[in-house]
Amino acid sequence: MKVPMWHVEYTGTLLVLFMIGLFMIPTSFESTVMASNITKWKDVFKRLTYAQDVILKQEQSQILTSFNRAKTPEEREDIVIKIIKPYFRVSDKKVYKKYKVRYMNKKPVNSGDFYYIDDYYYAGKSLIVGIKNIPADAKGEDSFLMTFDINGRKRPNRWGIDIYGVNVYGDKVEAIGKNDTVEKQYEDCSKAGTGTSCSNYYLIGGNFDD
Repeated sequence: MKVPMWHVEYTGTLLVLFMIGLFMIPTSFESTVMASNITKWKDVFKRLTYAQDVILKQEQSQILTSFNRAKTPEEREDIVIKIIKPYFRVSDKKVYKKYKVRYMNKKPVNSGDFYYIDDYYYAGKSLIVGIKNIPADAKGEDSFLMTFDINGRKRPNRWGIDIYGVNVYGDKVEAIGKNDTVEKQYEDCSKAGTGTSCSNYYLIGGNFDD
């Protein structure tokens, strides 16, 4: 029996729409997840800057005294953990060593890299905080690298996807990438880049590139 032409055309149209849907769903899902991650990161950064404002206004002398007395990077890191504890519910429990961090381009963050951190801490139900003391620069200013995995141990554990970071100074907090040009931030915040600059790029309105 001959199949009516309109049946053939109708079936073909449905198949085309189905195939388009298969391609669109993963992209749409990925974009939705990233939008959620970026929103969470903006909230974390807002809380971090608020915490610093409170500290500078109320406890600066005490904190500076504690830092001056600290003799090792580990002691200074412990002080910072205690400072942010009330704002992020940072636990004394460290994250299991199998937790591995990668750059946005999927390359591992290896020991010796600037962004490599020895110890990570659980903070609340779904946040992992990393902290690293950075030796004094030419001006004699100490700083800290802090990273935030906004969905905890849940993968992918990659910079620019679910991990973002800041540089913490005595009088300010700066998202990583802030001192780079927008063009350089955009280039780094890509599948071929490290993703570290996404920390600032998303704060200034940059979009996730599917």
